[in-house]
Amino acid sequence: MVMPTPKVKAAMKAMIPLLLFLLCAMSLPATASAQTQDPSRRLYDRVMEEVRHKDYEAALAGFRLFLELHSRSPLASSAQYWVGECEFRLRRYPKALTSFYDVMSRYPKSSKLAGATLKIGLIYAKLGQQKDSRIVLERVVDQFPNTAEAEVALKHLGRSPAVVSTPPVSEGVTSGESLPPAQSEAGPEGNPPQTSHEQPQEPAAIAPGNQ
Repeated sequence: MVMPTPKVKAAMKAMIPLLLFLLCAMSLPATASAQTQDPSRRLYDRVMEEVRHKDYEAALAGFRLFLELHSRSPLASSAQYWVGECEFRLRRYPKALTSFYDVMSRYPKSSKLAGATLKIGLIYAKLGQQKDSRIVLERVVDQFPNTAEAEVALKHLGRSPAVVSTPPVSEGVTSGESLPPAQSEAGPEGNPPQTSHEQPQEPAAIAPGNQ
């Protein structure tokens, strides 16, 4: 009998969350409203249930499946954002960084742009790259003033939200000081990234507007 190699075992283990998600999705009864609902919305809402249950591995597999099946959906940018968010909550910061940069590069007009930019700044702080973190957080304040994301950025910068007075720049990241480039998982100069032991905060609930 041929035993599977360690690489095969690892690949099989990585597929378990996706298989479980697919089985759960297939077992759900189809209601009259669900039958008439857009398939991409139905799948997206189903994956968001995994986020609410804090099963981030299953949610990550689900959002990746969504992007495979519905890459042109209006919800694609949100799905890409939640790929990064799931990686962030699993403390896989280099992978989350790449996913949030993908939101910025692929969906520059997305409603998730402010959130993705903020998370990039927070991840740089967790990786010990304080200068890059400050550059990105300043961009959040300048580009998205008077938003919840700007308020969070100001707190991390040690400033009061009352000082937000900079007018927004045009959408995208072409004006002013450019954002730091996305780092590989090995970190700058090939060194492993330094991660903080701080646990990512969990939201009490996910409001419909944050989906």
